[in-house]
Amino acid sequence: MPNHNSATRPFVAGVEPLTGVRVVTIAQNVPGPLAVARLVSEGATAVKVEPPAGDPLAAMSRDWYDELHAGVSVERLDLKDPQGRARLGDLLRDADLLVTSHRPSALGRLGLDPAIVFREAPRLRLLRIVGSVGDPDTPGHDLTYQAEAGLVRTGMPPTLFADVMASERAVSAALLLLGEPAGSVRDVGISDSLNTLQQPIRHGLTTATGLLGGGLAYYGVYPTKQGHVAVAALEPHFERRLTDALGLSAGTELASHLLARTAVEWEDWARTRDLPIVAVR
Repeated sequence: MPNHNSATRPFVAGVEPLTGVRVVTIAQNVPGPLAVARLVSEGATAVKVEPPAGDPLAAMSRDWYDELHAGVSVERLDLKDPQGRARLGDLLRDADLLVTSHRPSALGRLGLDPAIVFREAPRLRLLRIVGSVGDPDTPGHDLTYQAEAGLVRTGMPPTLFADVMASERAVSAALLLLGEPAGSVRDVGISDSLNTLQQPIRHGLTTATGLLGGGLAYYGVYPTKQGHVAVAALEPHFERRLTDALGLSAGTELASHLLARTAVEWEDWARTRDLPIVAVR
């Protein structure tokens, strides 16, 4: 078995850091596949076990599903059937890491609680992606986790913040697990992963009156002749460069001046002056 302890594992030029690591995953939708794709990109080999109907992500976004599963071997098994469960057991015996995204009660029904899994596969480690570490059996998805965290207002969020943040935590947890003894378990909560995104709001930095929420004169989103621009002249040297280029005194209102050009024209103008201004896409 490869030595996964980063403190003792030797560096070999040209060899990806997770070469030799075997991952089995039954995690569906976004966080698990996204995390496993990262592990594969670092050299791990992965086998994905999907239910007979496949991963719902494939039906929702085939292109993204294909992107995340490049280099991943996919098998469709009915884990409620003894034959399918036996095949999974065979895969686990040669694996270093099992990644799941089922609720603990569902894992128990599939015979995948830690006591059983580690008896079958003594070299294995277990990474469980759950909704919340403190309440892992409560159902939820990205939208409900974002809403609970205060990240949703009246419209749909622009991206899957909870799922993506959870995938990053899952990668970190996987790397830690690979340095721990076989039989180790780590849980990653999707809702818990939003804690860091909440911090700027909780500390008032990005609220409507916060300095990065509209409280600074030259840090915000502004309408232009056509489209909008994001202006981030946060540091004093950027503020001076911006006001000097526009012939404004410090603290002068900016919005009316930006109506003179289109967003794309302002972006081009800013690029030649080394200013952090971009058109909103």
